[in-house]
Amino acid sequence: MISTKLTELLGIDHPVVCAPMGGVTGGRLAGAVTAAGGLGLVGVSYGDPAFIDEHLPQAAGTGGVWGVGCVMFTFDERPGLWEKVLGYAPPVVELSFGSATQVQKYVASATEAGSKVVVQVHDPDQAAVALRAGAHVIVAQGAEAGGHHASRATLPLIPAVLDVTRGRVPVVAAGGFADGRGLAAALALGADGVMMGTRFAATEESLASAGFRSHLLSARTADTVNTRSFDVVRGIPWDEVYTARAVANDFTRTWTGRDAELAARRGEIEPAWNAAVARDDTTQRAMLVGENLDQIQDIQPAAQVVHGVVADAERILSGLSRRLGVPTA
Repeated sequence: MISTKLTELLGIDHPVVCAPMGGVTGGRLAGAVTAAGGLGLVGVSYGDPAFIDEHLPQAAGTGGVWGVGCVMFTFDERPGLWEKVLGYAPPVVELSFGSATQVQKYVASATEAGSKVVVQVHDPDQAAVALRAGAHVIVAQGAEAGGHHASRATLPLIPAVLDVTRGRVPVVAAGGFADGRGLAAALALGADGVMMGTRFAATEESLASAGFRSHLLSARTADTVNTRSFDVVRGIPWDEVYTARAVANDFTRTWTGRDAELAARRGEIEPAWNAAVARDDTTQRAMLVGENLDQIQDIQPAAQVVHGVVADAERILSGLSRRLGVPTA
């Protein structure tokens, strides 16, 4: 058992968090990670009421510590959805991609509702904002992450955030983690756990489509691209400092770097793109993955992923202690 400030604060067995991936981390996956002793976060993402009502009860049904991940800037545009989320009394609320004002507002609201609040950050300044707002946990997400991310690499970002937090709250490392080696490295840097996305997308419980799953196994990191094209075609107002890493396909090859033209022709292109997504056309749909795609070789049960990551990290850390001649308890 690896005990950290994160496991102690949340009352979980393992310092492994399933990222709240929109359209991928539903109640079944989050619940499976929670049942295995980690922290499963349902990816509410852009706030679909039907999705909330279907998947939050599934995660809550495990009886363990579960949570929900919310993209802050989108909840401001959908009155009532934040209250709907809090109505399910999630033990943990994870907040991402918001202004300092939004961080303050949503942290205060979730805390008042009785949730532990996790805030994802991408640089030390954002970490300071989250800390002042009262975040209970901070996730330091590096640019190796799948989906939306900023520009700072994970390895130097973790200690930079730790220098801001100075032990006041647990820090979780995110961006490029998929196995026990990553967990061991994050712990060695001083983090209190890891958040993993791509590895959990490739599990039996994920909502990843058949086409997406096939690319999780066949594509490699060299096949990925950072793009804004999927946000532009959907008309989602992401700040331009964030791009999304995805498996490259015909859509990204056509539109990456042509944001203005795509936005201007969105009325023409979006209906056909939505139809392609509905039929799981992998030449067009978004398949968001991290730089750890090379490490994804199979589809596993989520519990096997959690237990395997922790067991490998324990073995690595124990072996390292023996090599360095450090006494173990």
